[in-house]
Amino acid sequence: MPITYTSNDQVEVYRFGWPVAIGVPLVAIFFQAFLPLRFHFFSTFDLPFLVTVFFAVARRNPASGLFTGSVIGLLQDCLTHQPIGLYGIALTVVGFGASSLGARIDVENVGARFLVTLFFYIVHEVVYFVVARGMVGLTLEWSWPHELGSALANALLAVALFALLDRFKRRT
Repeated sequence: MPITYTSNDQVEVYRFGWPVAIGVPLVAIFFQAFLPLRFHFFSTFDLPFLVTVFFAVARRNPASGLFTGSVIGLLQDCLTHQPIGLYGIALTVVGFGASSLGARIDVENVGARFLVTLFFYIVHEVVYFVVARGMVGLTLEWSWPHELGSALANALLAVALFALLDRFKRRT
């Protein structure tokens, strides 16, 4: 499954109804906040990140991706004990980057979705780490094996989750 370059004429842009555009991120944030408390292994997954990537590559509009990432990130920040803005900044960068990349390459196949999620998970974690450690002064430790394992787990979940969320797409 090759990743192919597409011209702007060939790119399909999707939109979503208001219940999906608002409900899916809220459900993802809810699950992210409460499932790891009951099932510790679930803390490996980052559902708000996955939803941000999905909406960004489906809409293929950098401004929309930037806005989606910032809103989802700030809502996620509200449910953590960290300073507000850490997830907001990281998901804003991811939303902008994923939508910009989605406008240039075909991200509708499984391989591309896996690689895009893998790449942007690492970007998300690096941005989060740099902002938390450099700007906010939090004491965080970086572990490459843990981050790569989490990136692989999230990329695998993304393939299944994106296939499920594809059912809500509407062509523009």
